[in-house]
Amino acid sequence: MVTPIATATAVSPPPTPTATSEQLLRRRASLTRDDPDRARLRTRIIEANLPMAGRLARRYAGRGEPYEDLAQVGALALIKAVDGYDTERGAAFASYAVPSILGAIRRHFRDTAWAIRVPRAAQELTARVPVARGELGQQRGRQPTDGELADHLEVTVTQLIAALAAAEVYRLPSLNELQPRTDGIERIALIGAVDPGYEAVDDHLTLRLVLAALPPRERQILAMRFYGDLTQAQIATRVGLSQMYVSRLLKRSLAQLRAGMLR
Repeated sequence: MVTPIATATAVSPPPTPTATSEQLLRRRASLTRDDPDRARLRTRIIEANLPMAGRLARRYAGRGEPYEDLAQVGALALIKAVDGYDTERGAAFASYAVPSILGAIRRHFRDTAWAIRVPRAAQELTARVPVARGELGQQRGRQPTDGELADHLEVTVTQLIAALAAAEVYRLPSLNELQPRTDGIERIALIGAVDPGYEAVDDHLTLRLVLAALPPRERQILAMRFYGDLTQAQIATRVGLSQMYVSRLLKRSLAQLRAGMLR
């Protein structure tokens, strides 16, 4: 008679429940500051909550800032929340961390995302304008006027216009951006500038007046020197003077011209 061999069925132990962030934070708070487990628990809490910070950052994606930058801001705010959480209050960690992360992301938009520094009131009003315009447009079946929009937002038309102008400088376009329908012309080529020729015209008119005040012989010598490109010796021969005297006349005439141009 063969005795059957009893086969023992292996029973897996029940899974260990995952510790919550609050439990890990309380465990960390119970350790002394020089305990190496404090740093390990801190890293574990941060890693466990990074997905939450990423989800909060994703809410603000598509508003002109790269998601990677927003996620980094959220991660830094999460780290500060982990370090600043008070276990004695007994509040859920998420209820403390979420407002901190959202506040940091909003401050990032307010303080660093704008190309030009804009007052906070204008920034906040700028964010409310698209929603209000959509609501009024749906109600009236047309785009609202500035007055209607200002009344809806409970601000003055002047404040509304300032906010709309502020929205234009959130992202400044590149000067090297190619303009549409211009055959590849860059924006910088279409920006007006002061024509340097205007200053030359003013100088020319002033110089004519100053030259007219010089004696005829000195005007003649200046013309020979600077328009005829003659040497002082050649000028002296033509006007019947010594080269030294021609040199003194040139110096005196030029000094008078400089003084007249500076008046």
